[in-house]
Amino acid sequence: MSNYVTIAASAKYVPERVVTNDELSQLMPTSDEWIQSHTGIKTRHIAIDENTSVLASKVATELLAKSGVAASEIDLIIVSTITPDYLTPATACLVQEQIGATNAMAFDISAACAGFIFAADTAEKFLRQGKFKHAIVISAETNSKMLDWQDRTTAVFFGDGAGGALLSASDEASAESFIDSRLQTDGSRHEAIMSGAVAPLTAIEADHTPTIAPFTMQGRAVFDFATKTVPVQIQTLLAANNLTADDVDLFICHQANLRIIEKIAAALKQPMSKFPTNVERYGNTSSAGVPMALAEVQPQAHGKLAVLSGFGGGLAYGSLLIRL
Repeated sequence: MSNYVTIAASAKYVPERVVTNDELSQLMPTSDEWIQSHTGIKTRHIAIDENTSVLASKVATELLAKSGVAASEIDLIIVSTITPDYLTPATACLVQEQIGATNAMAFDISAACAGFIFAADTAEKFLRQGKFKHAIVISAETNSKMLDWQDRTTAVFFGDGAGGALLSASDEASAESFIDSRLQTDGSRHEAIMSGAVAPLTAIEADHTPTIAPFTMQGRAVFDFATKTVPVQIQTLLAANNLTADDVDLFICHQANLRIIEKIAAALKQPMSKFPTNVERYGNTSSAGVPMALAEVQPQAHGKLAVLSGFGGGLAYGSLLIRL
């Protein structure tokens, strides 16, 4: 039985279409100055004629190429997303078909912006038991299709993208990537972030057509949650492993808002140089932000101790302590 799990490869993909703050100012009352000062975001990528499964499959294809693992060798595919192609089938099933991973079990996880953390932790447990050898974990979001493009409280923040990792079981202790994790949920605050609300049926009528609501967010409540609760979780995870924030080389956080990341860094008393960011270029890509940032830093970060932290709707939040 393989007792160790390694992150064999990471990858990301963003759509070609770039939308600037100035372009958004033509759709709603906002400006480049306001958006940058409040969020740090300069641009975001928007998917045109590409659904979530397409973005995810492009990441999966790159993961296979980087790792040298064949699609037929993949045992498990988990996609975390809050913007699936369909409510059913799972987006992971579409990815399985699109990349030809005919032997893989596939399913989705919905944990909003904490999705990659929840999905990677789940895949690690599957691999740890010894039945599976290779797993693909992808976070993919086409947030743009769920936005009200005249609502500046949401539309200025979000972009589309995908990121992921290929995890492999190993017999070598030196290959171990996963050290510990801490996953939590506070359902009492679920209304702070909501998307895709579907109202219950009120009458049996011939002309009934299901409708779905756009994304909504209570910005101040989310900001307070992320800057106060998330640092405590990270510190608790580190303390359980006899570590402090000073021992960590990289903190790869959910790319919600540059100001939130700056506040988390200050709460942990750590320099921003330890916090890689892509939110300036890609906006808030929901669950994809963490693995996209991971893919950008992993080639230069071999052997470094890292905390991956995601937080969002649920409210769900989770942190992974890993060795890259």
